[in-house]
Amino acid sequence: MTTLLTSVCKYSMIIVMILYTVLAFWSLRYKSVENMRGCYWGMNLLTFSFLTLGFAVIAVKERSILIVGYYAAIMLYFMVYLLVYRHMYKKANLALLSHMLMFLSIGFILLTRLNPKQSIKQYIIVVGSSVLTLIVPKMFAKLKAARNWAIVMGIIGILMLGIVLVLGKITRGANLYINLGFFSFQPSEFVKISFVLLIAVLLRERTDIKRVLLSAVIAAVHGIILVASRDLGAALIFFVSYLMMLYVATKQKAYLFIGLIVGFFACIAAYYLFAHVRVRVQTWLHPFADFYGKGNQIGNSLFGIGTGGWFGQGLYKGQPSKTPEVIMDCIFTAVCEELGGIIGICLILICIACLLMFIAVAAELYLPFYKLIGIGLTAIYGTQVFLTIGGGIKFIPLTGVTLPLVSYGGSSVLSTFIIFGIMQELYIKRQNEVERLERIKERVHY
Repeated sequence: MTTLLTSVCKYSMIIVMILYTVLAFWSLRYKSVENMRGCYWGMNLLTFSFLTLGFAVIAVKERSILIVGYYAAIMLYFMVYLLVYRHMYKKANLALLSHMLMFLSIGFILLTRLNPKQSIKQYIIVVGSSVLTLIVPKMFAKLKAARNWAIVMGIIGILMLGIVLVLGKITRGANLYINLGFFSFQPSEFVKISFVLLIAVLLRERTDIKRVLLSAVIAAVHGIILVASRDLGAALIFFVSYLMMLYVATKQKAYLFIGLIVGFFACIAAYYLFAHVRVRVQTWLHPFADFYGKGNQIGNSLFGIGTGGWFGQGLYKGQPSKTPEVIMDCIFTAVCEELGGIIGICLILICIACLLMFIAVAAELYLPFYKLIGIGLTAIYGTQVFLTIGGGIKFIPLTGVTLPLVSYGGSSVLSTFIIFGIMQELYIKRQNEVERLERIKERVHY
């Protein structure tokens, strides 16, 4: 009976995810909240169905009433969050709101299956992050304050990265976290947001050579500290976001070309300067040469993806726990191994749909300051998804970056909620601008 339930739920989850992916791309056709409403309700219904199917299997396997209670708590949170957010921000992008819940659903299912205690901790972090970031769009509704504070935030960000370099907790060969005893956090997750604001302030009005050089120096300082801390994934995210913002601000292909050359030689320099980088590259090139040593993580990740096939082995039928740090660095492996390659591809496509929505929001903004913020945050999100999934499938070396809202990690969850909150406010600003222009046209017409 349990085997039958697992199989039925497995294939049902695949169908639900395919339908959700179709609606995710269908919603890209609509620019107004009213037109998007049908897709929104459909995606939410599919998200709740996906979560229910996943927890049905978990509840049967664990045979614990606590799992049912936990499922009810997640559903309650989802419904309350949707109601409160819709009440506070009636012009919010409904598709982005739905995508956040689907990512969280995938994360909760896999974390509960792999490590229930960590899943409950993640739930608490998610709820806390939701409450803290409900006011983010309202805070950024008046971004003049952000302009005035951007330089201060930038300086504080550099200082925080410096503190991590000196006092940070070494994790997997890199200085990533500051441990305060009762909790630890990863400052680079938040500094990347202050970095985007700072660069947007610098390039919003002037893009002369002096201003470009100043922004380049600031970006270089952030990058050097991160490289010295061996947080190479974060360094790459900062670099890509800066390069995209610089190109959009200046519209000079020469800067983009120079930036790519500098990045190429910086990667070569990092390879020869840091043994940690050389190990990562060699492990990427030859993961099975030292399978029980350095190549254990990527090797097991590849085995997990391969054994999962198109339809997955089903929850509790795979062995994703064999992959080290699976709930943080290689959550995509767990998705493919137990839920299947089809759901893995759908997850990638939903991330792409989310990224395209970000791009659409940023591209349609008029003011350079807002546009640059949108481009910078879009680059951060896209690069982070690429690094996580690309590392897990051996497309690029593993960088230890989390998959936003799916992987375990408090700092990542909170920073992602902030990023989505800012993008929602930029979308609302665009909606207000469109309505204002339509009113002006009506007055001129009459």
